[in-house]
Amino acid sequence: MTYADFFSEIKGKFMEADVSGIQEHLAYQFNITGEAEGIFYVEVKDSALYVEPYEYFDRDAMFTGKAETFMKIAEGKLDPVLAVTLQKLKVEGNIEKALKLKDLIESKGKKKKEK
Repeated sequence: MTYADFFSEIKGKFMEADVSGIQEHLAYQFNITGEAEGIFYVEVKDSALYVEPYEYFDRDAMFTGKAETFMKIAEGKLDPVLAVTLQKLKVEGNIEKALKLKDLIESKGKKKKEK
């Protein structure tokens, strides 16, 4: 899988999240290692979600791991906290805000159920 293919797929998964209830600013950078190596960021700002293929210098937290790990997290198949415990994911930065990644992922199910 190329980075472009990976980013296109993961952006679609993140964009399913319902961030209307998130009032604070969240900014995460994701560093992909191995296959599909690259960088992207996810930002929640003014109850809107942005997913872009760039580095984000004013981030709250930075996650580093393999594309496979990020895809499982984005699909809701792997808990991000468990991924850190299993050493599949490395986290740097504001841990309190990093933990809110789980809320962001879980909001996808809520958005689908409401439709």
